[in-house]
Amino acid sequence: MLVKTVFSGFGGQGVLMMGYILALSAMRDGMQVTYLPAYGAEVRGGTANCTVSISDEEIASPVASFPDYVVALNKPSLIRYEGQLKTKGTLLLNSDLIDIDPTRKDIEVFKVPANTLAKRLKSERTVNMIMLGALAAATHIISIDSLMSGLTEIIKAKSARQMETNRKGLELGSQYVLGGA
Repeated sequence: MLVKTVFSGFGGQGVLMMGYILALSAMRDGMQVTYLPAYGAEVRGGTANCTVSISDEEIASPVASFPDYVVALNKPSLIRYEGQLKTKGTLLLNSDLIDIDPTRKDIEVFKVPANTLAKRLKSERTVNMIMLGALAAATHIISIDSLMSGLTEIIKAKSARQMETNRKGLELGSQYVLGGA
């Protein structure tokens, strides 16, 4: 089993953090993992993306020419990665920032109003956690508990309140995809 996921958006949206949390969480679950971040020189406001490959065997290359999953946080990301997604792949998009529909009919699409859901939590910084929770629910490549463990390890110094908000973001994104939010 080898799955490749691309996360893409503007710098400052937490794109690289989503990928890092997924990679660390999968590694802690005993999987082989590669994490390949890429971002423009301007970082915040520029483009940012990362590829996470997860496998039960050694991974030959971290490059995902045709990813299984794409998480697009903005319109330029949808435009760039929709065509690269594998046939029968899964696309998760932030429908609050993407005002066009994907053109492909051979993929599964989940439209998540991540900014609207983040406002419910009174924390616009949880958009990335909402989308990561949605990815977990839509694909079953990792559990919310594993993601929470990875997140806890990465941001140990953060407050308990912030950790609780991030947990709620993961759960809200998951519930939205499963039809309960």
